[in-house]
Amino acid sequence: MRLLSSFLFCLLVTTTAEAQKFTFTHDDTLRGSITPERAWWDLTFYHLTVRVHTSDSTLSGSTTIRYRVLKPGQTMQVDLQRPLQVVRVEQDGKPLAVRRDGDAYFVTLTKAQRPGQNESIRVEYAGKPRVAKRPPWDGGLVWSRDKRGEWFIATACQGLGASAWWPCKDHMYDEPDSMAISVTVPEKLMDVSNGKLRRVTTNPDHTRTFDWYVSNPINNYGVNLNIGDYEHWSETFPGEKGPLSVDYYALASHADSARVQFKQVPLMLKAFEHWFGPYPFYEDGYKLVDTPYLGMEHQSSVTYGNRFRNGYLGRDLSRTGWGLLWDFIIVHESGHEWFANNITYKDVADMWIHESFTNYSENLFTEYYYGKAAGAQYVVGCRANIRNDRPIIGVYNVNHAGSGDMYYKGGNMLHMIRQLVGDDEKWRQLLRGMNKTFYHQTVTTRQIEQYMIQQTGLNLKPIFDQYLRDVRIPVLEYRPVAGGLQYRWANTVAGFDMPVRVCLDESGPYDVLQPTAQWKTLTAKDVKSLTPDANYYVLSKQVSR
Repeated sequence: MRLLSSFLFCLLVTTTAEAQKFTFTHDDTLRGSITPERAWWDLTFYHLTVRVHTSDSTLSGSTTIRYRVLKPGQTMQVDLQRPLQVVRVEQDGKPLAVRRDGDAYFVTLTKAQRPGQNESIRVEYAGKPRVAKRPPWDGGLVWSRDKRGEWFIATACQGLGASAWWPCKDHMYDEPDSMAISVTVPEKLMDVSNGKLRRVTTNPDHTRTFDWYVSNPINNYGVNLNIGDYEHWSETFPGEKGPLSVDYYALASHADSARVQFKQVPLMLKAFEHWFGPYPFYEDGYKLVDTPYLGMEHQSSVTYGNRFRNGYLGRDLSRTGWGLLWDFIIVHESGHEWFANNITYKDVADMWIHESFTNYSENLFTEYYYGKAAGAQYVVGCRANIRNDRPIIGVYNVNHAGSGDMYYKGGNMLHMIRQLVGDDEKWRQLLRGMNKTFYHQTVTTRQIEQYMIQQTGLNLKPIFDQYLRDVRIPVLEYRPVAGGLQYRWANTVAGFDMPVRVCLDESGPYDVLQPTAQWKTLTAKDVKSLTPDANYYVLSKQVSR
């Protein structure tokens, strides 16, 4: 199988209409699929040890990978992206043969791998990692300087993958149960990574090693380094599961501004625990860390670069004014602790699970503090950012995400489903139940869809198909007839029959209709138009007979 696949330098995926628009490479398949060399072993623990060399912007270190054998296998895939290189791989102290294929290394194990046993390998690596061009979107390592000329370094690699800076099993379906992170930096700097800080060791070569420990499962791209001349302060949040340690790290030159802006963190935690349930990583605490780029959702180590301003770099993405009342990065990136870090997609094609729910969390935060109408206005206002360029769900098994509409369109889809549920407490319990049911799990779109269908008792499948797998926006067509109006859905997938709340004429009463693809008649005197409730992401159009 491996010999055959090595010749497939260019693979055209034809399983869906969306896939037919893209050409994928052999490297995409190695990165995005559960290859045979990944499938036979279950990741249980990482110990990442990395030394950051600021003199030449290089890294050196190792990853100890512990795993459980699921079925017989003697070849293991470990990922590390160019220009970094694997220097040595060993098991039980004995070196192993390694073959490189692009950014994947295939390790030949000599020890018999017996199902049920726990084993480990150690992967040493070194080199100059990819430099981020436009983090966090075009990721890698960020090498910058603060106002005092000190190094200010960070990692951001969601789309690119964690293997851009450390050797790992770089596929989202498998997470370690826990992880240790040991980072060595110049003595006057500090490293902030995920989890709890266990110790700081001063070394003879004028460096310090920071040892962090993550008690919970963690996705690869959630692992991070943040290196700088930080000031640190902390507080305790009285959360649903008890006291939660909350830590803040900001550059010394930013500390005064950060101490003011970061006061929004307890407000965020209070709102999101109300909507989604307890913060998912009490054992590891919550950290907000100042970084030289905009920010990202690194688990228990959320990064922040929003310039200590409300909104998104001072702008309101909804254009309603509500988005200027809170800090977008604190709210959005922290919302990912529930949707991305607690509930994690197995395949990047299902990235909407992260981004649609987290975009919707902005609406819920607004509602919690400013009322239901404010929250609705915010999410509806964000529709101006929707492009309807391609489906929200991407192509499976090739590390291909769908449209950026997974943010605003996905959030509006969820807001609309809430209207169909028609019971705010039932809706809240659905969101809380989702975080409990899929606690610390990797999931598929199918699992999330089935859960929501089961919990609501509604036929949501046509809605998911329409908004996740299609680019068309449903159009409520209507036409005047004697004694009333006829109406139907157009521009939809087969079987789309979503009920919709409409206003009869511009200032008339509201009514709930159940259109289908066939014309139905509404008997109503003097009614000449139907206007959908703004909470539904649909269009309306009068047509002639």
